[in-house]
Amino acid sequence: MKRPTIADIALRAGVSKGAVSYALNGQPGVSEATRQRILAIAEEIGFNPNSAARALSGASANAVGLALCRPARILGIEPFFMELISGVEAELSARSYALTLQVVADPTAEIAVYRRWWGEHRVDGVFLCDLRIDDQRVAVLEELQLPAVVIGGPGHTGGLASVWSDDAAALVETVEYLFTLGHRRIARVGGLPELLHTQIRTHAFAGICERLDLVESVTVPSDYTGEQGARATRRLLSSAARPTAVIYDNDVMAIAGLAVAQEMGLAVPGDLSIVAWDDSPLCQLVHPPLTALGRDIPAYGAHAARQLLAAIAGEPIGAYQDDTAHLKPRGSTGPPR
Repeated sequence: MKRPTIADIALRAGVSKGAVSYALNGQPGVSEATRQRILAIAEEIGFNPNSAARALSGASANAVGLALCRPARILGIEPFFMELISGVEAELSARSYALTLQVVADPTAEIAVYRRWWGEHRVDGVFLCDLRIDDQRVAVLEELQLPAVVIGGPGHTGGLASVWSDDAAALVETVEYLFTLGHRRIARVGGLPELLHTQIRTHAFAGICERLDLVESVTVPSDYTGEQGARATRRLLSSAARPTAVIYDNDVMAIAGLAVAQEMGLAVPGDLSIVAWDDSPLCQLVHPPLTALGRDIPAYGAHAARQLLAAIAGEPIGAYQDDTAHLKPRGSTGPPR
């Protein structure tokens, strides 16, 4: 797919290329209505006159893009993305590449960012996070032929390369560990339900709980924030069939859940065992320290960066399976009373 040109804008607007040039450069010669129509078309197809020369020359931007469809306030307290970006940056800086980061409101806005970056030749490739089933972003990146690496999977990545970790295996290990301790009522506070990795974890949790024939098991969806994690925990701990163990899909929600349990007068781990996903330093700063599923997240980011740089260089790449997260038992888990 070729990048947009002045001729493309002229064709859509029904004017001459000269009129497009006047409008884009703020010169007289076209009416204000025509100017606004031309500018709107230019924005729609991703044309930027300031970067047009670079795009036509084929020069490298020496930058890659990461658009995140998460509220900025959540990213500020989410250790996973901070550690992931640190690993990406370490690999990119060694190759004199920059990372362009943009927070967007929804997948439609994210697609618009990809189209603009591509049209302006702002980046040489992109990372795609928070994969969904039948994700429209995958088809758009394939259409643009913009080098891309999906951070997530497995599957549902089309022809794009990916770096992924086996979340299902990690979830099974955790439930089996809690079962061995004697827990028969286990709950999970999950992340955003529309995300592929959330669905993978949910299906794995349901499968292992059914296989072990647990008395009670339930997944409560959330949005990774402490507020939602606390609300979900209160609901679980106030139910008649109160769980004796809760698994959280990130450490922020797990810490909020620990606070709620203590607020309600429950002893951890005597009355409630808690397991966090992604073992950030936060897990060891609370009392008791949290049992957590841990992996080397900066290395995960570095592997994704190496894959993307290889794709930009035209090297053949595919799916790369990173290390599976493994359980690190600490003071927040023990046999139920």
